[in-house]
Amino acid sequence: MPEYVILVHPSANRVYAASSPALLRAELAVFGAAGLAAGLSEVEEVELGGVGYVKFTSPAPLTGDDLALLSNLSSLYALFELGDGVLRPVTVKPLAKTDSDLLTIQKYPGKTNEQFTKLLLNLTLLATDAPAAWPSRPLRLLDPLCGRGTTLNQAVMYGFDATGLDVDGKDFEAYEAFLKTWLRTKRVKHTADSGPLRRNKIRLGRRLDVEYAFDKDAYRSGDTRHLTFFNADTLTADELLRPNSVDLVVTDAPYGVQHGSHREAGLARSPRDLLAAAVPVWTRVLRPGGALGISWNTNVLPREELVTVLKRAGLEVREGGPYEEFAHRVDQAIVRDLVVAAKPA
Repeated sequence: MPEYVILVHPSANRVYAASSPALLRAELAVFGAAGLAAGLSEVEEVELGGVGYVKFTSPAPLTGDDLALLSNLSSLYALFELGDGVLRPVTVKPLAKTDSDLLTIQKYPGKTNEQFTKLLLNLTLLATDAPAAWPSRPLRLLDPLCGRGTTLNQAVMYGFDATGLDVDGKDFEAYEAFLKTWLRTKRVKHTADSGPLRRNKIRLGRRLDVEYAFDKDAYRSGDTRHLTFFNADTLTADELLRPNSVDLVVTDAPYGVQHGSHREAGLARSPRDLLAAAVPVWTRVLRPGGALGISWNTNVLPREELVTVLKRAGLEVREGGPYEEFAHRVDQAIVRDLVVAAKPA
């Protein structure tokens, strides 16, 4: 049976770099179970020539479709086939529509590691009703607590349409300034409009609407992607978006209180109460067969409580096996984990 090894991508974040091999091993197991035609087994960390790798075995050689999926593993730096003690490079072609500086330029306190954002998005994609099809078709993603847009930018990298909501006006302004500058600097054909956001004559906040294409001919023909940022309360998501209109809901939940909702009088702004109120709202705009992925700090909300919230909203949570292996320490106050769930088709 063919054996393969993955060289783990070096991370600028020292803490995340230490966790990357174990997280990649769990991510790879989910890929194998959900999307690969060839399947895989015996996923483990190994050391070859003093260098660490993640190794796996496949019952048959990886197909082109398998490689199209595996090329997007969050921490993959290089892929090799292992035979007779020799590493033979395997060509990978990540689904990257533009340069990675879209993800790396922004630096600010509390920014989620880009590789972890990609990991969370990948697992959410693999929980949908077409887990192996996403490299070949555009989808629509919603990040209802989008901050300064790391998840939105990863969606752009994958060629998806993206919508974000965040109540923080400074985050909205920072992301608007960054994205407009980046698009101009990269000479991407686009339009970008911003202004007040109103519903039923009530001002909810502000909005940014961007239409773009990385290819000029595609732009002229109308083959464009869209990104929208609503500077508004996350509990208005089902007012701003149509029911069953997004394929994915992917978000990094607040570790403290800064992203809390102001919509309901008396609603505590803790992550626990915010998610309990918001998950049913997000579920209403998620299409049947779509999936939701959330990362959060387990020190402020036990996993079983969040799973209960998701199940009460009618979602089917992915549990057991590798899904229980993504918790990792960020600092003394934060142990980050993730959970993914599907909306029944």
